[in-house]
Amino acid sequence: MTATARKANTEAMATSVNRIGTVVLMAHRPARRLDTQRILAAICRHVLPPLAVLIGLLAIWQIACSSPGATLPPPSQVWIDSYDLIAFPFFNYGSQDIGLAWRVLISLQRVAIGFGLAAIVGVFLGAVVGQSVWAMRGLDPIFQILRTVPPLAWLPLSLAAFQNSNPSAIFVIFITSIWPVIINTAVGVRNIPDDYRNIARVLRLNPLEFFIRIMVPAAAPYIFTGLRIGIGLSWLAIVAAEMLTGGVGIGFFIWDAWNSSRLSDIIVALAYIGVTGFVLDKLVALLGNVITRGTAKN
Repeated sequence: MTATARKANTEAMATSVNRIGTVVLMAHRPARRLDTQRILAAICRHVLPPLAVLIGLLAIWQIACSSPGATLPPPSQVWIDSYDLIAFPFFNYGSQDIGLAWRVLISLQRVAIGFGLAAIVGVFLGAVVGQSVWAMRGLDPIFQILRTVPPLAWLPLSLAAFQNSNPSAIFVIFITSIWPVIINTAVGVRNIPDDYRNIARVLRLNPLEFFIRIMVPAAAPYIFTGLRIGIGLSWLAIVAAEMLTGGVGIGFFIWDAWNSSRLSDIIVALAYIGVTGFVLDKLVALLGNVITRGTAKN
């Protein structure tokens, strides 16, 4: 091959490579543009509506509480009074002089223990009630009566029994959050298709194997519905219990701020409580969607 031919061949190959690169770039550009459009569309659907509502509520609050006779501080005053709590959630200057993030974490520790116990016991009892007609007839009326007792009504008995505020608060969380777990698990077990039970008989599964391999996976959407309700009740119960039992949790902070007439601090603490409860609910929902592959009932 002559030098002229080699040069022509090289130029042809370079031209082909350039054309392929151009085609690849053109193929990728619409995909990137499409991804950007999807992100913008998701932001418009999920972020802008609640943000607009929040801004509107803050504006109404600012106007309503800016008059001389207003008893509640407007958002601008809350920002001025509680700037440290808002801007520095993790400060730590002593046992009681700590940021709200630390107080939330302390409360979450109690919630984790109480709710974890409620989830384990609740799923087991719900499976028993859902699987056995006699258990349902005997236990369901008792469960329906006990679940209507307000959370704080259990606090005096728990204090008398445990003689300590921390286990008393954990017990209040447990007794408050267990009922939706039991009820939803029982409903899920009762709705297991008969074909699943027939397969278990064919495979000669013992009760423990049936519980692990058939019952729990089949009733998982109902179980996680009960867990989502239970985690919300747990968070409500711990805040209320800490107001009376003391300590360094977020509930005690609100009660202490009320006694000191720090209304702005109370408002900031309520925002922390609301955001934390929202995150807890979404975490349990996400876990349920992952485990049940998106079939959990929302």
